[in-house]
Amino acid sequence: MSRMKFMNTEIDNLTMVETLQEIERIIAENKCAYVVTPNVDHIVQLETNAELQAVYENASLILTDGKPLLWIAKWYKTPIKEKISGSDLFPLLCRLSAKRGYKMYFLGAAEGVAAKAAENLSQKYKGLQVVGTYSPPFGFEKDPAELDNIRHLLHEAKPDILIVGLGCPKQEKFMYHHCKELGVPISFGLGASLDFEAGNIKRAPKWMASHGLEWLFRITQDPKRMAKRYFVNDRKIFSLAVKYRKADKTNEEN
Repeated sequence: MSRMKFMNTEIDNLTMVETLQEIERIIAENKCAYVVTPNVDHIVQLETNAELQAVYENASLILTDGKPLLWIAKWYKTPIKEKISGSDLFPLLCRLSAKRGYKMYFLGAAEGVAAKAAENLSQKYKGLQVVGTYSPPFGFEKDPAELDNIRHLLHEAKPDILIVGLGCPKQEKFMYHHCKELGVPISFGLGASLDFEAGNIKRAPKWMASHGLEWLFRITQDPKRMAKRYFVNDRKIFSLAVKYRKADKTNEEN
């Protein structure tokens, strides 16, 4: 598989078709793997967050989510084949699961959101088996009884694919710490994808997403939370891009 160094992580440089093939291979292995989808926000957090660095080091698939990262890779002259965003991947996973008979479980989002997403997706993809949904209470990750409950629910349902929608970095850390004991062949941290499919958050129009303007649309949907993320935290990507380009050039010269 074509894993390549990119800024402060590595990525699997795959097309969407190759990604789906790789997912099928991982499910067949049945080793409790998990997938992360780095975007600008993740790369900024990875620079200083040691726990998130460990999450990434142990991920089975690292898929690039975000046009700005593709632009940086192009600037580095190490192009990334395709943007693999979680919200684009999710419906394709559902279509694949309906076709192959994989069972899915949706964990996360607010009360009722995952169930609504399951209902909508089951209508769209005939034969899709969503074998359970659960919205854990706030702070569940520090509650042993609640973690036991989640483990029990998943052991009972026996899904092949677990979709975790808790937001970054909570969903990534949850998969890293609990993946093996949950016994699911493959888990995905897909953030707002459950909300998109439930219809309670609108996705950016396709033209905005393909021009790297998804962030602008998301600010209009949730200005209070997103403005700080995009205008304060994520601005650090510019200095990081320069830093790693310089480091690459120094390595080439040595």
